[in-house]
Amino acid sequence: MKLIIIDYFLVICNDILKPKRIEQNRSSKYSIMKLPKLVIKGFHLGGCIIQGGMGVGVSLAPLAGAVSKEGGLGVVSSAGLRTIVSLREGRNMNTYTAVRMELERAKDSSGGRPVAINIMCALIGTYNDTVRASIDAEVGAIISGAGLPLGLPGIMQPRNTALVPIISSARALEIIIKRWERLSYRPDAVVLEGPLAGGHLGFKMKEVDDSDFTLEKLLPPVLGVAHQHGDFPVIVAGGIYAHEDICKFLAMGASGVQMGTRFLATHESSATAEYKQAVVDAREDDIIVVAYPDKTPASPCGLPFRILKGSPSYSKKRQPRCDRGYVLQRGPEGKPSVCQAMPGSANSDKFFCLCNTLLASAGWAPTELPLYTVGSNAYRVDKILSVAELMKELCGEYARISSE
Repeated sequence: MKLIIIDYFLVICNDILKPKRIEQNRSSKYSIMKLPKLVIKGFHLGGCIIQGGMGVGVSLAPLAGAVSKEGGLGVVSSAGLRTIVSLREGRNMNTYTAVRMELERAKDSSGGRPVAINIMCALIGTYNDTVRASIDAEVGAIISGAGLPLGLPGIMQPRNTALVPIISSARALEIIIKRWERLSYRPDAVVLEGPLAGGHLGFKMKEVDDSDFTLEKLLPPVLGVAHQHGDFPVIVAGGIYAHEDICKFLAMGASGVQMGTRFLATHESSATAEYKQAVVDAREDDIIVVAYPDKTPASPCGLPFRILKGSPSYSKKRQPRCDRGYVLQRGPEGKPSVCQAMPGSANSDKFFCLCNTLLASAGWAPTELPLYTVGSNAYRVDKILSVAELMKELCGEYARISSE
C-alpha cells in the first residue's frame, strides 16, 4: 500500500510538471486496457508492441533483446550491419555472417523470446544474403519495406520465420498477395505504415499531410484485404506514441502496433547520446519532411524522408562521400552501381549522403556529420527511459497503479 501511495504521489507531481501531456491524456476517450498478445504464424511473438527497425545501427541486439525480454517484439535493423559488426569485431565479415552474429546476440539477451529483423528492399546488394541468414538463424519474423518485397518468399521459404511486408495502402497489399500466391505463400502479417512515421515514407510528398492518407483512413481497407485472404494480423505504424494511441487502433481492428522513435529514446538504443538529446530538445517545427524535387537536399532513395532539420549533416549540407554503397540502385549493366548523391551524378547537389551520415548517428563514423531521423511525434519526447520503463508506460501499467 505504501508503494502504491508513493507511486501515486510521483504521478501527481509528474502531471503538474507536464500539463501538455496530461491534457492530451484527458482528452482521450480510450481508457486503460490490458494489451493483447500478438500471434503470428500460429505462435506468440511477444506482446502487441513491435519496436521499429531503425538503421543504420540504432536498432541492434541490445535494443531488440531488451524489447523482446519486456514482452514486445524487438527488431534488429539490417541496414549497414556488415560494416557495424566488422568494426565491432575487428575483422572483415560478409553480410551473411554479420547478420547471423547480430541476431544470435539479440536472441541471447531476449530471455528466450523471439526477435525480428527489418530488411529494406532498397538494400538490393545485401537483401538476399540477409534473408537467408535470418531464416537460418530462425529469427521470429522478417519485416520488409522501403519498396515492395515482391520476391521475398522466393528467396528461401521459411519453416518457422514469419514473413511480414510493410505497405502503405490496400492496393500495395493486394499486389504483394497476388505475387506471393505464385510462390505458394501468403503474408503471415502486414505492417501498415502511415505518413507520420520517421525515416523513409511510402507516400508522395503531397500525400504526407493530406487528410485522405491518415492511418485512420488507410486501416479499414487494409483490414478488408487481409480478411479476404486468411485474416492475417494487421499491425499499424506511424504516429503511435502513447497507450491511448495503441488502444485506439486496436479498437479499430489492428492486431498490434509498431513504434520507432519512442524506442530510439531509450538507454538501450544504440543511437549516440547527441542523437537522443536532439530528440529530447526537439520542438514540433524542428521536424521536417524532405523529398526531391520539393525540398532538398533529400534522400537518394527518392522517397520522402522525415528528419530533424537541425541534424548536422543536413544543416551544413556536407558533400557526399559515397564510399559505403548501401543504397546503390541498379545501373545499365544491372548491377548495383548508381546513387543519386554520388558526385558527378545529375543533380547530385540536391541529395545528401545517407550511408555515412546514418552511421554517424549511431557513432560508427566519428569523422562524419550525423543525420537524425525521427517520427512526427518526436517533439513529445522529454526524457530518455529504459526499455522496461517505456514498456510499462505503453502498456498502461503506470496509469493502472495510480488509479488503484
